[in-house]
Amino acid sequence: MDTFQAITSRTSVREYTDKAVPRPLLEKLVDAGRMAPSARAVEPWEFVVITDRAKIDKIAAIAPNGKFLDSAQAAIIVICAETKYFIEDGCAATENILLQAVDLGLGACWVAGDKKPYAEKVLMMFNAPAGTKLVSIISIGWPKQKPSHRRNRPLKDVLHWEGF
Repeated sequence: MDTFQAITSRTSVREYTDKAVPRPLLEKLVDAGRMAPSARAVEPWEFVVITDRAKIDKIAAIAPNGKFLDSAQAAIIVICAETKYFIEDGCAATENILLQAVDLGLGACWVAGDKKPYAEKVLMMFNAPAGTKLVSIISIGWPKQKPSHRRNRPLKDVLHWEGF
C-alpha cells in the first residue's frame, strides 16, 4: 500500500472481531511509532502494548470516550517523558501507528490522553515512571466490518496559497 492510500484509507475503527492480533504485528506497529520524527531528536516516547483482556477492560471502564476498547484485542499506550514537545512527538508516533495499522489490515482508534481526567490513572495502572505523560491510548484489532471512509473537508476549502 502506498503512503497516500494509507492516509486516505485510515479511519477510526471501534468494533473488532475476537481474532487475536499476532505479536509480530503489534511489534511492527510500535516499530512504526518509534520511527516518528521528534523535536530535537529527543524521542521521548515509550510504548506499552496490552493484550490482557482484564487490563484492556479496565482502561475501557475509566475512559468515557474509549468504551469501545472492550472489543479490541490489544491496545497500545503511548507515553512520553515530559519534554518541551512531548505532545507533538507523541502525536507523531501515534499517527505512525495508526497508518501502519491500515497497511496491515488492522483497525485502530486513537483515544485521547494527556488532558483527560483518567490520564494519571492509566499511567499508574501501568507503572509509568514519574515525569511521564499519557499521550494516547490506541485500540487495535481486526475490524468487525469493512471500515467506511470518513468525510473530510474538500481540498479547495482548506488549501490557501501565500496566506488566507
